[in-house]
Amino acid sequence: GRGGGGMAAEGDVELELETEPNGSGGGSDGAGGRAAEKRAKHDSGAADLERVTDYAEEKEIQSSNLETAMSVIGDRRSREQKAKQEREKELAKVTIKKEDLELIMTEMEISRAAAERSLREHMGNVVEALITLTN
Repeated sequence: GRGGGGMAAEGDVELELETEPNGSGGGSDGAGGRAAEKRAKHDSGAADLERVTDYAEEKEIQSSNLETAMSVIGDRRSREQKAKQEREKELAKVTIKKEDLELIMTEMEISRAAAERSLREHMGNVVEALITLTN
C-alpha cells in the first residue's frame, strides 16, 4: 500500500509538469518558478479578500452614519419647520397699512402676497421694505 501512495505523489508532480506551457522545457527550474507564481497568486487572493471585508465593514459603518445623519436632518428640519411657523405667526401679528401694501405692489410690480410679506418682515415699515426690495 505504501508504494501506491508514493505513486500518487509522483503523479501529482507529473501533472504539474504537464501544465507547463512549453512542454517539458526548463525541467525542475521551470517547476520551481511555477510554484512561486502559484504562491504569489494565492497571496494576492488573500489580499483581495481582505479588501472585500474591509469594504463590507466600511459600508456597514457608512449606513449607520447615514441613519444618524438622516435623523439629525429630520430633527433639524422639524425644528426649522416650527421656527418658520412661529415666524409666520409673528409676521401675521404685524399690522400693515393697506395703502403701504398697494404702494409696494405698484412701485415694485410684485404680487400682493410678496408685497405683504415684505411689509410684514419690516414690521410695517414701508421705506425699509422698499429698500430691501430694490436691492
